[in-house]
Amino acid sequence: MSPRQTLLRRCLAASLPLLLALPAAAQDGPASFREDFDRIDGKRWFISDGWTNGKHQNCDWSQKAVRAEDGILKLMYFTDPSGEGKNRCSEIQTQERYLHGTFEARVRTDHRTSGINAAFFSYIGPVHGEPHDEIDFEILTRNTSSVDVNTYVSGEPKNGAKVALDPPTDEDWHTFSFIWEPERIRWFVDGTLVHEATETLPVTAQKIFFSHWSTDVLTEWMGAYRAPQKPVALEVDWVAWTAPGETCQFPESVLCQLEN
Repeated sequence: MSPRQTLLRRCLAASLPLLLALPAAAQDGPASFREDFDRIDGKRWFISDGWTNGKHQNCDWSQKAVRAEDGILKLMYFTDPSGEGKNRCSEIQTQERYLHGTFEARVRTDHRTSGINAAFFSYIGPVHGEPHDEIDFEILTRNTSSVDVNTYVSGEPKNGAKVALDPPTDEDWHTFSFIWEPERIRWFVDGTLVHEATETLPVTAQKIFFSHWSTDVLTEWMGAYRAPQKPVALEVDWVAWTAPGETCQFPESVLCQLEN
């Protein structure tokens, strides 16, 4: 064996234990993360700006309505004082897509207003060249004492439930978590299991979203639209995703409570 071959063999032998020690998520997919919003990291987040998702929405996504202040992500909603219907709403989404794992966020709202939706969810759809799959926590702010949980699979709503909240989201923070596995999805509020689904589950990797928007069409679901008297916010203290198979990454995680 030549000196060069010997050197290469020694380097390979030294590197192999390090390669084997890497977590599966780092090798095969996105790495687990926790975001505390000291700033909005453009490498991780994309801010929706300059469009709506359809005629059901009576506001335009606006980058100016998204801000990070004192470690809190604020997704604002502003009414249009001109009365021309150009309300401004807010949405932020990850650049990366995530398939299975633990999704969780600590959130609150600062208002009770009919016709407005404040949501933490995962989504993928035709705009990404994929079928519409989704997993939701949606606060319809006409009633901040409950949160809607559900999925969409190929555009069809499935596995829906309404979960009571005490205290309401405009009075205190809540940690919303869902654990997405191939055979089931479990939703948790403040570490307590509140809903579970085992049939007709999403199958496509999805982006993580927060959105704060309004409607004057979907009144049966969200209530008749009533314009708030001042700008209102969906606030996010932190958000995290933990890769499948990994253990508790930080004390507030639902995984820590399940392990205990």
